[in-house]
Amino acid sequence: MSQENSRFASTLNVNGTTYAYYPVSAVAGSEQLPYSLTVLLENVLRNAETPEAAEELAARIVEAGRAGVVGSEIEFSPARVLFQDFTGVPVFVDFAVMREACAQLGGDPTKINPQIPCDLVIDHSVIADVAGCAGALAQNMELEFSRNKERYDFLKWSQESFENVRIVPPGAGICHQLNIEQFAHVTMTADGAPGEPPTAYFDTLVGTDSHTPTANGIGVLGWGVGGIEAEAAALGQPITTLVPKVVGVRLSGELGEGVAAMDVALSFAQMLRAKGVVGCFVECFGPGLDALSATQRTCISNMTPEYGSTCTLFPVDEQTLTYLRLTGRSEQQVALVEAYAKAQGFWNDADAPARTYAEVIEFDLGAVERSLAGPSRPHDRIPLSAVQERFRAVCDERGLDLSKRVAVDLDGEACELTHGALAIAAVTSCTTATDPSMMLAAGLVAKKAADAGLKPQPWVKCVLAPGSKATELLLERAGLLDGLRALGFYTCGFGCMSCIGNSGPILDELHEVAEDIELASVLSGNRNFEGRISPDVSQNYLAAPAAVIAYALAGTMDADLEHDALGTRPDGTPVLLADIWPSDEEIAALVAQHVDCSLYEEGTRGLYDGDAAWAALGSEPSDTFSWDDASTYVRRAPYFDGMEREPSAPKPVEAARALALLGDFITTDHISPAGSIAADSPAARYLEERGVAPADFNTYGARRGNHEVMMRGTFANVKLQNKLAEGKKGGWTRDFATGEVRPLFDAAMDYEAAETPLVVVAGKMYGSGSSRDWAAKGPALLGIRAAFAESFERIHRSNLIGMGILPLQFQEGESAESLGLDGSELYTVAPIDFSQGLPEPRVVDVTAERADGQTTTFRATVRVDTPTEGRYYQHGGILPFVLRSLL
Repeated sequence: MSQENSRFASTLNVNGTTYAYYPVSAVAGSEQLPYSLTVLLENVLRNAETPEAAEELAARIVEAGRAGVVGSEIEFSPARVLFQDFTGVPVFVDFAVMREACAQLGGDPTKINPQIPCDLVIDHSVIADVAGCAGALAQNMELEFSRNKERYDFLKWSQESFENVRIVPPGAGICHQLNIEQFAHVTMTADGAPGEPPTAYFDTLVGTDSHTPTANGIGVLGWGVGGIEAEAAALGQPITTLVPKVVGVRLSGELGEGVAAMDVALSFAQMLRAKGVVGCFVECFGPGLDALSATQRTCISNMTPEYGSTCTLFPVDEQTLTYLRLTGRSEQQVALVEAYAKAQGFWNDADAPARTYAEVIEFDLGAVERSLAGPSRPHDRIPLSAVQERFRAVCDERGLDLSKRVAVDLDGEACELTHGALAIAAVTSCTTATDPSMMLAAGLVAKKAADAGLKPQPWVKCVLAPGSKATELLLERAGLLDGLRALGFYTCGFGCMSCIGNSGPILDELHEVAEDIELASVLSGNRNFEGRISPDVSQNYLAAPAAVIAYALAGTMDADLEHDALGTRPDGTPVLLADIWPSDEEIAALVAQHVDCSLYEEGTRGLYDGDAAWAALGSEPSDTFSWDDASTYVRRAPYFDGMEREPSAPKPVEAARALALLGDFITTDHISPAGSIAADSPAARYLEERGVAPADFNTYGARRGNHEVMMRGTFANVKLQNKLAEGKKGGWTRDFATGEVRPLFDAAMDYEAAETPLVVVAGKMYGSGSSRDWAAKGPALLGIRAAFAESFERIHRSNLIGMGILPLQFQEGESAESLGLDGSELYTVAPIDFSQGLPEPRVVDVTAERADGQTTTFRATVRVDTPTEGRYYQHGGILPFVLRSLL
């Protein structure tokens, strides 16, 4: 923080301890700002380079906030950064390469070092290879270490060699749940100058996972960014952003009997995606806040990226303080959080003046009903009572015949299956595991089902992946683990697992019929995009954990759970969902009895220690990393090869070929390599050439530290429909140099050899979904210079610029289809000047030349929205910009 800005500071006394702080009330008009803009206002007052800059940035926030519009550019300096291992490994690989580049350009490599606290949790690596049996956890952990030793060795070196880095070993939990249980402070402090009091300030963060907004539920402003942007933040660079438009959601009422926070989260996703809040801040207020616990709020906030907003923030109140005490924060810390929130107008005070929002949306908690979402988008909510009807409508839309039957033999039992047979039922994900009530409800459903003699259908793979040790400990203390295990829900890992596609193989018998019938999955997660949960599963549904257990019993999506029997007791009487669904009173009694400080104290004991396998890893700290040329997991990335101290002008986009012609709602899951590595893919070919057996391919996520694998897996999602591939799904395209349909990577290498630049042409919401930096890194390595789309999702647009790819948006009402573009054209973008930061012109002419010489000229908006983004692009990306800044 800038010492020069101390004239904005005041003092706050909490239980006899004095803190310096930066009161936003010193800025005229701040009392009407939304909570989230209050946080940004304090941030610029404290961190701006000069008092004059602080005043200018503060004025921009107040002006935009009071008008309820998008404002001018400001700089946001997060207090800390959160990483998960899939996105964290390439970040630290980049840090290591930056150290080398810094030394080669005559600088001090130790300057490349995180300047703010960085927490990395290894939670994305574990795969549910083994599930449904005792010993699943130990077997999966053993497999995880055998696959990932090279990555974990590198992370151990990173922890020892970089400052301000803490790494949570495998088997501890999910980063977002650990963030709210352990890492988050809500109010942070920093030591003052000698003789000066410590400074108190808002806890803020960015994370390399799009579900970082989970912490919004306890009053921590944070959001997901690409790994590229997170690297810059970790190295002390502020994040530039436009003052966002803030949408308020006024909550009223309270949840009805049997309705869970997940049902609210799915209702939020449906409502706000329909409203259109992409790029906005969303925050909740109103009398309904009192009816939601802190963990119910975090569940709602977790779903933020599913409707495209940046955050879903809740203010601090008694519910927040109760949660902080439960999870072991000291009484002094809790008192500081309360005093600071009240001093800054961040306390949920019903008598405070009304805040100004761009729009206020009314949301009645009492109107929420039990729900699912699917079959492929989180915002496609379906009332539980209408799931069967909607499933049958989906089958009808897809031309599926529900009378079709396929025979499978399961351990000697002959079973006939049809479309909608449930291959996976997974209780997993930070979305729901953070909330004790939902996990206890699932345990109670399982116990009552087991007591009634029910079992899941034999074709269902049952996955239980608690979000932290405290979650499993809660189920154990409540006496519910035995019931879960009786149904096959054994803990098989502490990590994301099914929610990120780490479900492992489904039953062999189901794999064999996956081409004949559409299989389904149900999971208590946040993402159900095509091809994500399993390559064998076509329909994926999100639900509360208790509903996941119920569907495992039914074994199919073609069931009316509210009326159909889930099975029969030994005496032949039917068992209905109502017979095993717990009452809110039952759940509340277990919460009161078992959710206390000792639960979280015991559940997080030894968080950073790991097991013997982790302790055996590691190497001595050093300024630069010793790369292993034989490694197929961690490779030296080429981003700084040939870099000079001064930037040159960006290469023009002239006579570029389209590598892909895509439709609407192309997610980062479609672009970024994820999931298993197909045996016939360019990535598999690369690994086999280096002696890696197919059984050891592991996943793309686990190999994110190897750019050679990742660039070969870019656009390789099995569900991707590239219109240039003539009906073939996956990583295929037409190579216009040969006229053949070839693997997309091979075509890109042909174009590179011919020095032909590349572009991508897409539709609406290009880059939706997770904050995957490889969705930008991969295309950059393939030679893509620009991406045309009707609209971009916020994080992906930022990542494209961060990797030197130009985002160009069709004019309103225009598209590739309306312009008659079929992807065979040569694309030339008129020159753009970035010397002043913002692009000039902002709307540029583009020429598409066909093979017969005819041309189509259209205009596109250059979506480089801030001067800082322009400087990043001018330097060839954010990483070269940061390195040059440090030099």
